[in-house]
Amino acid sequence: MAYFFLFISAFGAATLLPLQSEAVLIALLVQAKHSALILIVVATIGNVLGSCVNWYLGLKIEQFKDKKWFPVSAEKMQKAENIYQKYGFWSLFLSWTPVIGDPITLIAGLMKENFWRFLLIVTLAKAGRYIVLYLIYLGVI
Repeated sequence: MAYFFLFISAFGAATLLPLQSEAVLIALLVQAKHSALILIVVATIGNVLGSCVNWYLGLKIEQFKDKKWFPVSAEKMQKAENIYQKYGFWSLFLSWTPVIGDPITLIAGLMKENFWRFLLIVTLAKAGRYIVLYLIYLGVI
């Protein structure tokens, strides 16, 4: 059940939902009832899949930009596109960061970033974050 809860929190945290997978991971590590490796893998998979949802939504979002109810102005969409064009896929290495990480993955879809490159970079970034958290927990860092 702990792995499922971690997966759901990591998945949700990668979307625009205000969830904290890091806190769940640390709480489970402190309990010392579960394999640290499996916890990191589960958190990474959940978080990466949540980012893939963002990428897909970004891929499909443009068809709605002319709708009255669409929450983002044309100017803001253009600004986000310009930023992504400036930094390109390298910005995906920041997909693990709070606040800007989730929008970056959405914009990557909007900019039609190659999915396999997206998946590779986001997986490295998100796994790296969880590994660093684990090393901090161990007192190595």
